[in-house]
Amino acid sequence: MAPAASRLPSETGLAALPRRALSQYLRLLRLYPVLTKAATSGILSALGNFLAQMIKKRKKENGSQKLDSSGPLRYAIYGFFFTGPLSHFFYLFMEHWIPPEVPWAGVKRLLLDRLLFAPAFLLLFFLVMNFLEGGDPAAGAAKVRSAFWPALQTNWRLWTPVQFINVNYVPVQDPTLVSWIQHPLAARLGCCGSVD
Repeated sequence: MAPAASRLPSETGLAALPRRALSQYLRLLRLYPVLTKAATSGILSALGNFLAQMIKKRKKENGSQKLDSSGPLRYAIYGFFFTGPLSHFFYLFMEHWIPPEVPWAGVKRLLLDRLLFAPAFLLLFFLVMNFLEGGDPAAGAAKVRSAFWPALQTNWRLWTPVQFINVNYVPVQDPTLVSWIQHPLAARLGCCGSVD
């Protein structure tokens, strides 16, 4: 008797594309975790910046605001070289340093993420973006002084519940889309009051 699954029609053509793409992505994630997460982060960061610019443009009454074509490139660079690799190694470190069987592991992981990683990562975001934008160090320091605290507060408000799930229930080897977008988005929302 043939297994029940063999009686189901096999997916072909475009219908099978998402399943094959996911399978290939998970394979790359197993073989090249840092590179795969870096590439994914770069792509998602660039896309996030582009979408944020589109939203801002639609909010303008006359829609005359030009898109910053270098913005997605800056975010792609940041995502590829910083967000993907740093998130990967931070979550591995956290898994090793605070294993699930430790009492109050969930709370400890969340506190480590929210009180240590989020502020450090957000500060890095501001510094790297200032450099990629060609800003001088004094302007970057002024931006950090004026925007860091509001951005961090926004980060804590928006992402703490999601991060609790992320650091406690999402396996370390799986991609965590949340960590790839949360810090840049919170920085943009916090320093600008809207997507800017």
